[in-house]
Amino acid sequence: MIIGNGLIAQSLQFIDKETHLFFASGVSNSLETRSSEFEREFILLKNSLEEYPDARLVYFSTLSINDQSKQDSHYVLHKLKLEEYIRNHASSHLILRIGNIVGNGGNPNTLFNFLKTRISHGETFTIHQRARRLLLDIDDVSKFLQVNGPYLNNQIINFAYPYYFDLKEIVQALETRMQKKAIYREADEGDFYKVDFDETANSFFNGINADDYLRVLAGKYI
Repeated sequence: MIIGNGLIAQSLQFIDKETHLFFASGVSNSLETRSSEFEREFILLKNSLEEYPDARLVYFSTLSINDQSKQDSHYVLHKLKLEEYIRNHASSHLILRIGNIVGNGGNPNTLFNFLKTRISHGETFTIHQRARRLLLDIDDVSKFLQVNGPYLNNQIINFAYPYYFDLKEIVQALETRMQKKAIYREADEGDFYKVDFDETANSFFNGINADDYLRVLAGKYI
């Protein structure tokens, strides 16, 4: 069963099975502050677990939990609350903390969508020189679950391509793909957080060069 209809939910269609509950619905905006939105996701998760008590739950959380600057954000506190609820109420589960998803469509405020829109419209934007991003091809979510999911039970897995992409690297890849120069300012701002990736995640991307991964993302989704 798949709960949700967004980008992640759509990517799971071909691995859907009755024995699993893929929970891919909820608050997608990390800047959300309305308690009603967070409560809605919690109630949906609670009801889904009650309706399918024997299903193995796969829940999609966020790598932002590792970001010390966001420890007090509504979004991170909400994700931590749901992770704790899952650990206490789902007898069989996998919590996948994921990075910056790249795919077709989805939230217009995701990094790739934001940059693509600004570049295509010739709009000026600001690059924070010290910022880094962990990217993840949406197709890799279902591939990872298909290969490794059966062996990961009652665990939390950090999952993204294990390389911290400089924002200028990403912009340059989009410029090459779109054959259009971006208009941006640079600011001596930004930061990034370190994530511990276990061997399961690292081995999934083994042999894939960072430049190649970024080039494939630009080629597929721009």
